[in-house]
Amino acid sequence: MRSTAPVEVGLIGAGPWARAMHARMLAAGPETRLSAVWARRASAAEEVAGPYGAVVAGTPEELFDRCEAVAFAVPPAVQAGLAVRAAGAGKALLLEKPLGPDLASARAVAEAVAEAGVVSQMVLTKRYHPSTRDFLRRAALVETTGARSCYLHGAFLGGEFATGWRLEQGALLDLGPHLLDLLEAAVGPITGIRGTGDPRRWVELTCEHENGAVSQASLSGSVPLPRARTRIELFGPEGELVFDTSGIDHEECWPVLRAEFAAAVRSGRPGELDAARGLRLQELIDAATPR
Repeated sequence: MRSTAPVEVGLIGAGPWARAMHARMLAAGPETRLSAVWARRASAAEEVAGPYGAVVAGTPEELFDRCEAVAFAVPPAVQAGLAVRAAGAGKALLLEKPLGPDLASARAVAEAVAEAGVVSQMVLTKRYHPSTRDFLRRAALVETTGARSCYLHGAFLGGEFATGWRLEQGALLDLGPHLLDLLEAAVGPITGIRGTGDPRRWVELTCEHENGAVSQASLSGSVPLPRARTRIELFGPEGELVFDTSGIDHEECWPVLRAEFAAAVRSGRPGELDAARGLRLQELIDAATPR
Protein backbone atom coordinates (compact mmCIF):
# COMPACT_ATOMS: atom_id res chain seq x y z
CA MET A 1 0.00 0.00 0.00
CA ARG A 2 1.32 3.44 -0.94
CA SER A 3 2.12 5.65 2.07
CA THR A 4 -0.10 8.71 2.54
CA ALA A 5 2.27 10.33 5.04
CA PRO A 6 3.91 13.61 3.98
CA VAL A 7 7.16 13.19 2.10
CA GLU A 8 10.02 14.22 4.38
CA VAL A 9 12.12 16.68 2.40
CA GLY A 10 15.53 18.10 3.30
CA LEU A 11 16.49 21.47 1.84
CA ILE A 12 20.02 22.31 0.75
CA GLY A 13 20.53 26.06 0.64
CA ALA A 14 19.51 29.09 2.71
CA GLY A 15 19.62 31.96 0.25
CA PRO A 16 16.83 34.21 -1.04
CA TRP A 17 15.16 31.52 -3.17
CA ALA A 18 15.34 28.97 -0.36
CA ARG A 19 13.60 31.41 1.97
CA ALA A 20 11.09 32.86 -0.47
CA MET A 21 9.95 29.66 -2.13
CA HIS A 22 11.43 26.28 -1.25
CA ALA A 23 11.15 26.26 2.54
CA ARG A 24 7.75 27.91 2.56
CA MET A 25 6.36 25.61 -0.14
CA LEU A 26 7.68 22.39 1.38
CA ALA A 27 6.56 23.29 4.90
CA ALA A 28 3.05 24.25 3.79
CA GLY A 29 2.12 20.64 3.01
CA PRO A 30 0.10 18.58 3.35
CA GLU A 31 1.95 16.45 0.78
CA THR A 32 5.43 17.34 2.09
CA ARG A 33 7.14 18.28 5.33
CA LEU A 34 10.34 20.29 5.65
CA SER A 35 12.44 17.98 7.82
CA ALA A 36 15.94 19.49 7.71
CA VAL A 37 18.02 22.31 6.22
CA TRP A 38 21.72 22.38 5.43
CA ALA A 39 23.75 25.34 4.27
CA ARG A 40 27.42 26.21 4.42
CA ARG A 41 26.60 28.77 7.12
CA ALA A 42 24.75 27.16 10.02
CA SER A 43 23.32 30.52 11.09
CA ALA A 44 21.69 30.97 7.68
CA ALA A 45 20.31 27.44 7.79
CA GLU A 46 18.81 28.17 11.23
CA GLU A 47 17.04 31.26 9.87
CA VAL A 48 15.38 29.09 7.22
CA ALA A 49 14.67 26.05 9.39
CA GLY A 50 13.56 27.78 12.58
CA PRO A 51 10.12 29.07 11.55
CA TYR A 52 9.09 25.59 10.39
CA GLY A 53 10.54 23.49 13.18
CA ALA A 54 13.02 21.81 10.85
CA VAL A 55 16.39 20.47 12.03
CA VAL A 56 19.62 22.20 11.04
CA ALA A 57 21.86 19.46 9.64
CA GLY A 58 25.58 19.65 10.28
CA THR A 59 26.51 18.00 6.98
CA PRO A 60 24.77 17.04 3.74
CA GLU A 61 25.00 13.40 4.81
CA GLU A 62 23.18 14.17 8.07
CA LEU A 63 20.48 15.86 6.02
CA PHE A 64 20.21 12.77 3.78
CA ASP A 65 19.69 10.64 6.90
CA ARG A 66 16.76 12.83 7.97
CA CYS A 67 14.75 12.85 4.75
CA GLU A 68 13.29 10.88 1.85
CA ALA A 69 13.87 13.59 -0.73
CA VAL A 70 16.27 16.49 -1.16
CA ALA A 71 15.38 19.91 -2.58
CA PHE A 72 18.11 22.22 -3.87
CA ALA A 73 18.25 26.01 -3.71
CA VAL A 74 21.95 26.59 -4.36
CA PRO A 75 24.12 27.68 -7.32
CA PRO A 76 24.36 25.17 -10.20
CA ALA A 77 27.91 24.05 -9.38
CA VAL A 78 26.94 23.26 -5.79
CA GLN A 79 23.74 21.51 -6.84
CA ALA A 80 25.52 19.31 -9.38
CA GLY A 81 28.00 17.93 -6.89
CA LEU A 82 25.57 17.38 -4.03
CA ALA A 83 22.80 15.99 -6.27
CA VAL A 84 25.10 13.14 -7.34
CA ARG A 85 25.75 12.36 -3.66
CA ALA A 86 22.05 12.56 -2.77
CA ALA A 87 21.08 10.25 -5.64
CA GLY A 88 23.77 7.82 -4.50
CA ALA A 89 22.16 7.89 -1.05
CA GLY A 90 18.86 6.85 -2.64
CA LYS A 91 17.08 10.17 -2.22
CA ALA A 92 14.51 11.64 -4.59
CA LEU A 93 15.62 15.02 -5.98
CA LEU A 94 13.82 18.33 -6.48
CA LEU A 95 16.26 20.13 -8.74
CA GLU A 96 16.65 23.74 -9.79
CA LYS A 97 17.54 24.84 -13.27
CA PRO A 98 20.08 24.72 -14.72
CA LEU A 99 20.98 21.19 -13.73
CA GLY A 100 24.66 22.15 -13.54
CA PRO A 101 27.07 24.92 -14.50
CA ASP A 102 28.01 23.09 -17.71
CA LEU A 103 27.00 20.14 -19.82
CA ALA A 104 29.42 17.66 -18.26
CA SER A 105 28.15 18.29 -14.73
CA ALA A 106 24.53 18.17 -15.88
CA ARG A 107 25.16 14.83 -17.54
CA ALA A 108 26.76 13.53 -14.32
CA VAL A 109 23.60 14.40 -12.37
CA ALA A 110 21.28 12.79 -14.91
CA GLU A 111 23.44 9.66 -15.02
CA ALA A 112 23.53 9.43 -11.22
CA VAL A 113 19.73 9.69 -11.09
CA ALA A 114 19.33 7.00 -13.74
CA GLU A 115 21.86 4.69 -12.09
CA ALA A 116 20.27 5.03 -8.65
CA GLY A 117 16.74 4.75 -10.03
CA VAL A 118 15.51 7.67 -7.90
CA VAL A 119 12.71 10.08 -8.72
CA SER A 120 13.75 13.54 -9.91
CA GLN A 121 11.84 16.67 -10.81
CA MET A 122 12.91 20.07 -12.15
CA VAL A 123 11.62 23.34 -10.73
CA LEU A 124 10.65 24.86 -14.08
CA THR A 125 8.28 27.24 -12.36
CA LYS A 126 5.92 28.33 -15.12
CA ARG A 127 5.21 24.74 -16.18
CA TYR A 128 3.18 24.26 -13.01
CA HIS A 129 0.82 27.19 -13.57
CA PRO A 130 -2.70 26.39 -14.85
CA SER A 131 -2.51 29.09 -17.53
CA THR A 132 0.72 27.60 -18.93
CA ARG A 133 -0.88 24.18 -19.15
CA ASP A 134 -3.91 25.65 -20.87
CA PHE A 135 -1.65 27.39 -23.41
CA LEU A 136 0.25 24.17 -24.10
CA ARG A 137 -3.00 22.26 -24.60
CA ARG A 138 -4.12 24.84 -27.15
CA ALA A 139 -0.70 24.92 -28.82
CA ALA A 140 -0.91 21.17 -29.41
CA LEU A 141 -4.03 21.72 -31.51
CA VAL A 142 -2.62 24.31 -33.92
CA GLU A 143 -0.03 24.19 -36.68
CA THR A 144 2.91 26.49 -35.99
CA THR A 145 4.97 27.93 -38.82
CA GLY A 146 7.04 30.30 -36.71
CA ALA A 147 7.31 31.65 -33.20
CA ARG A 148 8.73 34.61 -31.32
CA SER A 149 9.48 34.57 -27.62
CA CYS A 150 11.26 36.45 -24.88
CA TYR A 151 12.21 36.24 -21.22
CA LEU A 152 13.41 39.62 -20.02
CA HIS A 153 13.97 41.30 -16.66
CA GLY A 154 16.42 43.52 -14.80
CA ALA A 155 17.29 41.31 -11.83
CA PHE A 156 20.97 41.16 -12.81
CA LEU A 157 21.25 44.93 -12.37
CA GLY A 158 21.05 44.67 -8.59
CA GLY A 159 19.26 43.10 -5.68
CA GLU A 160 19.37 39.72 -3.95
CA PHE A 161 19.15 37.69 -7.17
CA ALA A 162 22.13 39.43 -8.79
CA THR A 163 24.30 36.56 -7.58
CA GLY A 164 27.76 35.56 -8.71
CA TRP A 165 26.92 32.72 -11.07
CA ARG A 166 24.12 34.70 -12.73
CA LEU A 167 26.33 37.72 -13.32
CA GLU A 168 29.13 35.51 -14.67
CA GLN A 169 27.07 33.13 -16.83
CA GLY A 170 24.21 35.43 -17.79
CA ALA A 171 20.69 34.94 -19.03
CA LEU A 172 21.26 31.94 -21.29
CA LEU A 173 22.08 29.61 -18.39
CA ASP A 174 19.59 31.18 -15.98
CA LEU A 175 16.56 32.01 -18.13
CA GLY A 176 17.26 29.77 -21.11
CA PRO A 177 16.00 26.55 -19.52
CA HIS A 178 12.57 28.10 -18.88
CA LEU A 179 12.08 29.52 -22.35
CA LEU A 180 13.57 26.63 -24.31
CA ASP A 181 11.44 24.18 -22.33
CA LEU A 182 8.30 26.15 -23.18
CA LEU A 183 9.26 26.49 -26.85
CA GLU A 184 9.84 22.76 -27.22
CA ALA A 185 6.60 21.99 -25.41
CA ALA A 186 4.60 24.46 -27.52
CA VAL A 187 6.21 24.12 -30.96
CA GLY A 188 7.97 20.76 -30.97
CA PRO A 189 11.45 19.26 -30.50
CA ILE A 190 14.34 21.57 -31.40
CA THR A 191 16.68 20.03 -33.95
CA GLY A 192 18.99 22.99 -34.49
CA ILE A 193 19.88 26.03 -32.40
CA ARG A 194 22.31 28.92 -32.59
CA GLY A 195 22.86 31.94 -30.43
CA THR A 196 24.31 35.42 -30.88
CA GLY A 197 25.09 38.23 -28.51
CA ASP A 198 26.41 38.44 -24.96
CA PRO A 199 24.47 36.35 -22.41
CA ARG A 200 25.39 38.89 -19.72
CA ARG A 201 23.63 41.64 -21.69
CA TRP A 202 21.32 40.25 -24.39
CA VAL A 203 21.34 36.99 -26.30
CA GLU A 204 19.21 36.03 -29.29
CA LEU A 205 18.46 32.40 -30.19
CA THR A 206 17.23 30.93 -33.45
CA CYS A 207 15.71 27.47 -33.17
CA GLU A 208 14.76 25.02 -35.91
CA HIS A 209 12.07 22.55 -34.90
CA GLU A 210 11.42 18.99 -35.99
CA ASN A 211 8.15 19.99 -37.69
CA GLY A 212 9.85 22.64 -39.85
CA ALA A 213 8.88 25.62 -37.70
CA VAL A 214 11.44 28.28 -36.80
CA SER A 215 11.40 30.20 -33.53
CA GLN A 216 13.26 33.15 -32.05
CA ALA A 217 14.02 33.65 -28.37
CA SER A 218 15.32 36.84 -26.74
CA LEU A 219 16.91 36.57 -23.30
CA SER A 220 18.23 39.24 -20.95
CA GLY A 221 18.46 39.83 -17.22
CA SER A 222 19.96 43.27 -17.68
CA VAL A 223 17.12 45.42 -18.98
CA PRO A 224 15.22 47.60 -16.50
CA LEU A 225 11.55 46.66 -16.76
CA PRO A 226 8.70 47.26 -14.30
CA ARG A 227 8.26 43.49 -14.06
CA ALA A 228 9.68 40.35 -15.67
CA ARG A 229 8.34 39.66 -19.16
CA THR A 230 7.85 36.17 -20.55
CA ARG A 231 5.94 35.98 -23.79
CA ILE A 232 5.51 33.39 -26.55
CA GLU A 233 3.78 34.10 -29.84
CA LEU A 234 2.93 31.23 -32.18
CA PHE A 235 2.06 31.96 -35.82
CA GLY A 236 0.55 29.61 -38.38
CA PRO A 237 -2.20 29.09 -40.96
CA GLU A 238 -4.89 29.56 -38.30
CA GLY A 239 -3.54 32.87 -37.02
CA GLU A 240 -1.66 33.54 -33.80
CA LEU A 241 -1.68 32.09 -30.31
CA VAL A 242 -0.11 34.20 -27.57
CA PHE A 243 1.03 33.30 -24.08
CA ASP A 244 2.00 36.16 -21.75
CA THR A 245 2.86 35.59 -18.10
CA SER A 246 2.56 39.23 -17.02
CA GLY A 247 -0.75 38.61 -15.32
CA ILE A 248 -0.11 35.27 -13.65
CA ASP A 249 0.36 34.76 -9.93
CA HIS A 250 3.32 32.46 -9.35
CA GLU A 251 1.88 31.50 -5.96
CA GLU A 252 -0.47 29.24 -7.94
CA CYS A 253 2.51 27.19 -9.13
CA TRP A 254 3.74 25.99 -5.75
CA PRO A 255 0.83 23.77 -4.65
CA VAL A 256 0.89 22.03 -8.05
CA LEU A 257 4.66 21.53 -7.95
CA ARG A 258 4.54 20.21 -4.39
CA ALA A 259 1.66 17.81 -5.03
CA GLU A 260 3.18 16.42 -8.23
CA PHE A 261 6.60 15.94 -6.66
CA ALA A 262 5.13 14.14 -3.67
CA ALA A 263 3.00 11.94 -5.93
CA ALA A 264 6.06 11.05 -7.99
CA VAL A 265 8.06 10.16 -4.88
CA ARG A 266 5.27 7.99 -3.49
CA SER A 267 4.64 6.22 -6.82
CA GLY A 268 8.31 5.94 -7.78
CA ARG A 269 7.47 7.31 -11.23
CA PRO A 270 8.85 10.71 -12.27
CA GLY A 271 6.94 13.03 -14.56
CA GLU A 272 8.19 14.52 -17.81
CA LEU A 273 10.11 17.32 -16.05
CA ASP A 274 12.79 15.05 -14.61
CA ALA A 275 16.59 15.19 -14.62
CA ALA A 276 16.66 13.79 -18.16
CA ARG A 277 14.61 16.83 -19.21
CA GLY A 278 17.08 19.07 -17.40
CA LEU A 279 19.93 17.43 -19.30
CA ARG A 280 18.11 17.93 -22.60
CA LEU A 281 17.74 21.65 -21.86
CA GLN A 282 21.41 21.88 -20.88
CA GLU A 283 22.37 20.27 -24.19
CA LEU A 284 20.42 22.95 -26.04
CA ILE A 285 22.03 25.70 -23.97
CA ASP A 286 25.49 24.30 -24.66
CA ALA A 287 24.78 24.17 -28.41
CA ALA A 288 23.42 27.74 -28.38
CA THR A 289 26.23 29.33 -26.33
CA PRO A 290 27.98 31.96 -28.47
CA ARG A 291 31.65 31.07 -28.84
